[in-house]
Amino acid sequence: MAEGEAVPAAQRGSWGQFLKQLASFSGDLSSLTAPSFILSPTSLCEFSTYMGEVTEAFAACSASVATTPEERILAVTRWWILQLKGSFTRREDQTGSEKKPLNPVLGEQFLGKWPESGSIGETTLVSEQVSHHPPINAYYIENKAAKVSLQGHCAQKTSFSGKSINVKQVGHAIMRITLPDGKVESYLCTLPKLRIEGLLFGSPSVELSESSDIHGSTGWHTHIEYKGRGWTGGKSHSFTASVAPSANEAMSKKPTHVIEGVWTGASSFTSGPRAKKPFADASAANTTREIEVAPIDSQGPMESRRVWRDVADGIRKGQFDQASAAKSKLENDQRQKRKDEVAGSKPFQLAFFTHVESDEDYAILAAGFGHTPSTQEGFLRNAQ
Repeated sequence: MAEGEAVPAAQRGSWGQFLKQLASFSGDLSSLTAPSFILSPTSLCEFSTYMGEVTEAFAACSASVATTPEERILAVTRWWILQLKGSFTRREDQTGSEKKPLNPVLGEQFLGKWPESGSIGETTLVSEQVSHHPPINAYYIENKAAKVSLQGHCAQKTSFSGKSINVKQVGHAIMRITLPDGKVESYLCTLPKLRIEGLLFGSPSVELSESSDIHGSTGWHTHIEYKGRGWTGGKSHSFTASVAPSANEAMSKKPTHVIEGVWTGASSFTSGPRAKKPFADASAANTTREIEVAPIDSQGPMESRRVWRDVADGIRKGQFDQASAAKSKLENDQRQKRKDEVAGSKPFQLAFFTHVESDEDYAILAAGFGHTPSTQEGFLRNAQ
């Protein structure tokens, strides 16, 4: 593919200018304005949906299904691997390349549910943009019937290097599973780094890099290394997961289970008592279910699809000037609201989450495998 070939002819000038900005920019890239044709009509506030849409895998983390600590760490690992495809390659599947999600406004919300289906109870999602500078999104996913919940937050720090954008995800997720005796097991999931490639061609794609971990309060641990395709070969979206009763065993190359494959497709056990048995297949039919949300005209004024309706309509219709104008108006309105709040000494109040300087569960679980977080802050779901 020739340089810029995937860029619409009418947009090549703005794309070239954007690439020049990238090359000369020294700070966090989130403040740069991307050309409208490369924007997704979906806000980043919706992205936690992908963690819950693998509803069967999410509910299968239940203690009534995975009855031992070993089975539960494997179930949590399977859910984690299955949700990666939606989280990081969905836009490529739908549009042929990765699109830059819309940056949520402060207080933006995304609310939805996956209704009960068969033996799987209802799963609900609450997502809220809890900070705009820096941009941070908090989310809470719960299946009450399975007694499984997930709470987390995520921010991105981006930089340009050569021909790609490097993204450091800041934040964490904690899955909680209530046992038959009422006790709660917790599983800390750390976030991998991303590399966005294909920029010169105007056809961005995402590859995960380095590693992430899942650490349970039981001591069981999964260490995941993301390999991808490099200059000397390899396969896109590949990973190796090592699972053991302790972090030391999982990371010391003496794990109980080793799982290998691609997180966009099939993976299997390659070492341990289940060697050669299938583990997960993100490409299989019925892996995911679409979330249900209220009709857009019935949504509250801060709900994501209502907030971005005019911008999203312009992007979907290819009317990029319309999208840009609607986006500028929205952003200017938000700036004025922040100024009015300061002038009136009335700081913005979050609707669903409370900020804490130190998330105690996070600190305890992180210490369990020597993880040093950049910050111990958290955003806790408000009591119902």
